Amino acid sequence: MSSKTWLQDYFRRYERSLFQTDVSSQIVALRDLVFDLRKNGKRIFFAGNGASASIASHGAVDFTKAAKVQAFDFNEPNFITAFSNDFGYENWIAQALQHRASPGDAVVLISSSGKSPNIIRGAEKAREMGLTVVAFSGFQADNPLRSLADIDFWVDSSAYNIVECTHMIWLMASVDFLIGEAEYPVS
Repeated sequence: MSSKTWLQDYFRRYERSLFQTDVSSQIVALRDLVFDLRKNGKRIFFAGNGASASIASHGAVDFTKAAKVQAFDFNEPNFITAFSNDFGYENWIAQALQHRASPGDAVVLISSSGKSPNIIRGAEKAREMGLTVVAFSGFQADNPLRSLADIDFWVDSSAYNIVECTHMIWLMASVDFLIGEAEYPVS
């Protein structure tokens, strides 16, 4: 296969995930959720592992700065290591929510596979606490994270980079939709 053919096939994966998947109802639902959170003085938390943690951090910053909602991520190394040491890695997000979130808050959980034990336990704890769960996942359509989500963003791909980049685009599209513009000053 030539380099050009390989790249064309590769970028067709993005065409499918971005242009042949309609997430408009999820983006509208996320916008409405953020409007309610702002109106009621509630917060939104973000969590993920690896690249998904980076997406979570980016989301928390933009939701705070641009969308003007109280948004926080759990990506402080001392926080992660302390909670993982004390409660186990599979439980640290659930415990972080237990310690920081309140009923009526929301959480965005990002997992490419939708199977990460710490993300799943975080979603279960969030539902138990009365938080709205927004999930970004991919891979299998029946992954466990999707069944725990109130707002479900799913990428029909098993390629990590396709899933992660699509998550980032959908999350940032949600911020721009909240603002109502694609181009705006950042200061």
